[in-house]
Parts: sequence; structure tokens; C-alpha cells
Amino acid sequence: MFNHLKNSTRTNIICLFGHPIEHSMSSIMQNVAFKDLGLDYVYIAIDIAPNNLKQAFDVVRALDIKGANITVPHKETTLKFVDEISPLARRIGAINTIKNENGRLIGRNTDASGAKKALKEANIDLIGKNVLILGAGGAARALAHSFIKDTNDLVIVNRTSNRGKTLASELTKEYHKKVLYMKFENKVFEEKLPSIDILVNTTTIGMFPDIHISPIPKNSLHEDLTVFDIIYNPLETQLMKNASEKGCRVLGGLNMLIYQGALSFEWWTNKSPNIELMKRTILNELVVK
Repeated sequence: MFNHLKNSTRTNIICLFGHPIEHSMSSIMQNVAFKDLGLDYVYIAIDIAPNNLKQAFDVVRALDIKGANITVPHKETTLKFVDEISPLARRIGAINTIKNENGRLIGRNTDASGAKKALKEANIDLIGKNVLILGAGGAARALAHSFIKDTNDLVIVNRTSNRGKTLASELTKEYHKKVLYMKFENKVFEEKLPSIDILVNTTTIGMFPDIHISPIPKNSLHEDLTVFDIIYNPLETQLMKNASEKGCRVLGGLNMLIYQGALSFEWWTNKSPNIELMKRTILNELVVK
């Protein structure tokens, strides 16, 4: 994986911090992009428990690690440990990308742009649609802030009431548009999904290795529904399989992963990666698995 690195003491290190981390394909796609451009960079995925996150960023500064991606469950907590936050990331309340500029850590969020680009490429139009987002974590926050100006109704469904209500309240206040919170229960899906046009799953339910479970009962899905599951490992989640069988339009999370990762790559290196190479590399890896 690292045979592109030069015999140098100045190899630039990029990390991925998450917990758990074994599902991630980010190191595979980022390292192949570094190699393709002949860049002396290496990307390493590191499992960091929540209580060690502050120490992880201390290490980033101490070792002059050039940047990092942040994944579940750290996207919101990371706000406390950086020196500067982009206006978009501050508004969202979550960070997924860090850049180290001479010991000063700057946080951004590329999830929102990555998701919008993936939807646009799939010709999925949000304008005037009723959208239901499962989850209220960092990814949900990014997508909700990105989608809300285009949608008709926006509904947040989350198991933890405090997080779900807080996100819905923040969105309502900031955008002067009522956002509904509903509890994560089967009867809610039965009652609400018939009026929903686009369902977005931002939870980890159905992610590798628990690939045979779905957050939504199959009988609650309907053929006029578009299902966007931001999980990319597996490529087709159980939710997507069920939705396809019910006649729904489905979109997985692979393109979102690649587009948000490419934006991070460009920020770290000031160069544009080969997106098709990144995608092909992940597809080959997932097919082999």
C-alpha cells in the first residue's frame, strides 16, 4: 500500500479517526490517489475511543500530522479540539476534515457538499420534496443543513430524543422553517413514510459487519419513495435491497464517500485526485470482500 512513499523523513501523514474503524475504505482510496499523483503522503486509519480524542489531536500537533478525516462518533466532539472552524462546519455543528497549518488545526465539513454532488449525479432532486432523515449525528447534521432550503418538509427521526429534538429545534430556529422530530419507532414509519418522498439513512444500521439488518421495516416502504443510504460498506445494504424489492429508487453512499474524500484531498494537497481511480479501487476491494 505504501510503496509510493519516497525514502524521506518528510512523508506527510494524514489520519482517519473513528470508533469503530474496520469498515472504512478511506485509506484505500486516499493512498491510491496519493500514489497516482506521486505525492509523498500516507493515509492511516486509527481507531480512537471517545475518551482518547483530545490526546489524539495533541499527537496531531506534536507529530506535525498534516491532516485528518473524522468519522463516527467524533464529528461533533471534534469541534472542541480544533483552533478554527469554517463557517459551514460551525453552522452544521460537525467536522469531518482537519488541516494542520503550523500547529493550528482548522476544521471543515465536506459531507454536505459530497452528498449534494452524489444526489445531483444520480438526478435526485430535493426541491419541493418531503425528506425524512434517520439519525441526528454528524452526518445527519451536515445533510439536514444542506437539504433544508430545498425541501418542502424535513423530518428528523432518531432513537435518542434529546439529540433529535435539538437538531430539529436548531434547524427550525436558523432557517425559520418548521422541522419535525419523531421518535425512531416502527409505528412512526408506518404513519409518516407514506407522505415522504426521500428517505435518508445516516445511521450505521446495516453497516459492515452487521449487513443483514435494516433500520426500516420492509412493509413500511412504498414504490414512490427514493432511498438514500449513506453507508457504502456493503455497497448494497439490507435497506437498499428491501427498497429495490418494493420498487423504490435507491442510492448508496459510495459516491458521497468519494466526493467528500476528494474535497478533503484537494484541501490537504492543493491537487485534484483521480476520482474514477478512487472509485474503481474501492469497488474492487468491496467486490473481493
